[in-house]
Amino acid sequence: MSSDEIPPVTEWPPWSEARDGGDPRLVNVNAPYDKGDLCWMLVATALCWQITPAIGFLYAGMHRRRHALTMIFQSLFCASAVGIQFWIYGYSLYEAPTTNPILGDMSKAVLHDVVAYPSLANSDIPDISYAAFGFTFVTATAMILAGAMLERGRLWPSMLFLLCWTTFVYYFLAYWEWNPSGWLYNLGVYDFAGSGPVHIASGFGALAWSLMLGKRLDPKGESLHSKIPHFRGHNPFLVGLGTILIWLGWFAFNGASTANLTIRSVYVVVNTNLAACGGGIAWVLAEYIFTKKFSIIGFCSGIISGLVGITPAAGYVPVETSALVGFLTSCCCFFAMKYKYLINIDEGLDIFAIHGVGGVVGDIMTGFFAASTIPALDGVSGDSYDGGWWDHNWKQMGYQLAAAVTCAAWSFFISCLLLFVIGKIPGMHLRASEEDELNGLDFKYLNDVEEQILSLDLSSYGVMTPASRMQHPQAQSESSKEQVQPDAAQKVD
Repeated sequence: MSSDEIPPVTEWPPWSEARDGGDPRLVNVNAPYDKGDLCWMLVATALCWQITPAIGFLYAGMHRRRHALTMIFQSLFCASAVGIQFWIYGYSLYEAPTTNPILGDMSKAVLHDVVAYPSLANSDIPDISYAAFGFTFVTATAMILAGAMLERGRLWPSMLFLLCWTTFVYYFLAYWEWNPSGWLYNLGVYDFAGSGPVHIASGFGALAWSLMLGKRLDPKGESLHSKIPHFRGHNPFLVGLGTILIWLGWFAFNGASTANLTIRSVYVVVNTNLAACGGGIAWVLAEYIFTKKFSIIGFCSGIISGLVGITPAAGYVPVETSALVGFLTSCCCFFAMKYKYLINIDEGLDIFAIHGVGGVVGDIMTGFFAASTIPALDGVSGDSYDGGWWDHNWKQMGYQLAAAVTCAAWSFFISCLLLFVIGKIPGMHLRASEEDELNGLDFKYLNDVEEQILSLDLSSYGVMTPASRMQHPQAQSESSKEQVQPDAAQKVD
């Protein structure tokens, strides 16, 4: 039979009868799908994939130099090992067509028969397309969390923890919110692109990991904060580069969460961009009010805060509110960062302040500003969404708070439990030795690093935000020394 004679699929059989959508030798399984939708999802998948190494660049720049390459390694680990895990059973755990409200089964393990049948997310795209897109979400989420090992976590236990965490935290929450049988999905929660499974989960997981690891060592009293360890990152350029790539990738992360290409997809991208702009401006203004200075790291933190805040809201809120969502989320994240010392936990990359707090604020903003007209831009939803307080749907805020609290509590307590158990396994203690921590994790684990480079005392070199600098008088005195002795600083570099 020639290709011209292959009849198109006109009606999909029940999934149990043709899990792969049908025999492509006998029916044209491409016929029901729009090539524009397929192209958009494929391009978005590629853009989203690079978010994971981009987070590695961001975190590497915020580390002291002798620990920085470990973050690049972790980003490659997340992109590889977490991706293999997704293929083996991850996708099946949250996208299986099951009926229970808690977790999927293994019916789609190793992506078996995940080919042409319409996806659960949107019947406009095949299952294999949504699986490819979903791959990038879990790897990015794991990498957000990986930064919590900050300069004192051992590599092997951290890798085991990340794989366990995605299994028992991410995939549970993803099923609850995204699978049509999930209990939060059926409750009526609005979480467009993953505030709960991605941001809140990773933020509160990072808080738990930091708690279980304890504070970093500071035998020389070099901390730039009097109450918690705070050291300068070694490379603000990497922070800026990572943020730019994350911003680019987030257009696809949010924009393709419609799982097709419609006016709503374009609207989502516009909302995403405006929220990032509002977030960056808010942080810079807040920082200048307190310090009378700007910073690259602060600007980047604000941009990411805006992206976090708009993640659950992008497909629900009117465009006139998106910059405000980013602005308000960034303000909340800024003050969470500024006063984080009150909880006395050494979470130095502000994963909790930006992703945990920012994700919760984003859920609340969605409850405030969600409008029933925005989802209808996909041409299919019609009046199936009631909106939030914007449309006088007062109960929506209760659903949003329920989802935020659920995701935060589940991630925090399951993370603590997993870390406790892993720490009891022989040879899997969580924290690096004092010698390895002070010498640098790069020197301990990576063959790429030359010993003579690490022999330099780089612990006090780099960049910190003005807001953090003003919190400790030692930072101000060191800043004045650097201005008096610029040549010495250049030699260290």
